[in-house]
Amino acid sequence: MSTSLIIPAVLLLASLIALGFTLSQLQASRRQLRILNARRIAAQSDIQKRRMELEEVRNRAKLLEDTVSGGASAVERVHKAISNTTFGLIDLFSRDEEFRQSARKARDTHDQTSTTVYKTVRTTNKALHILADTLIIGKAEKQLASRKPGGSDSPKTGK
Repeated sequence: MSTSLIIPAVLLLASLIALGFTLSQLQASRRQLRILNARRIAAQSDIQKRRMELEEVRNRAKLLEDTVSGGASAVERVHKAISNTTFGLIDLFSRDEEFRQSARKARDTHDQTSTTVYKTVRTTNKALHILADTLIIGKAEKQLASRKPGGSDSPKTGK
């Protein structure tokens, strides 16, 4: 064989070896890219899951607040109906004017007190909701916001 044929053959062999190495590197890079993409998707999915759980907690808290408030209003209406009936009957059937006047004063005191009690129930309910939102939901939101997307390599803590 002549040198004129050996040099191109060696160069062709070197090119084939370089091409094979490049293809294996490309394949390894694609594999690593798929793994990285899968981790990114998993991290985003985890963040989305925590957001959905937080939204569910928030919705349940609001539902509880609305239920207590609505329940207090319903009980208040029934209480007023019973009170109005009772004091109305006393006023209608009582023959003693002094007793009637005493019952009217008692009715005024009763109505003011019951209005205050039901208002206090609703206000306390609202305050408890705000407190729970601040302490529990607000803390969870801050933790969720402080986590960086794609940070799935960091150890997960339950704090």
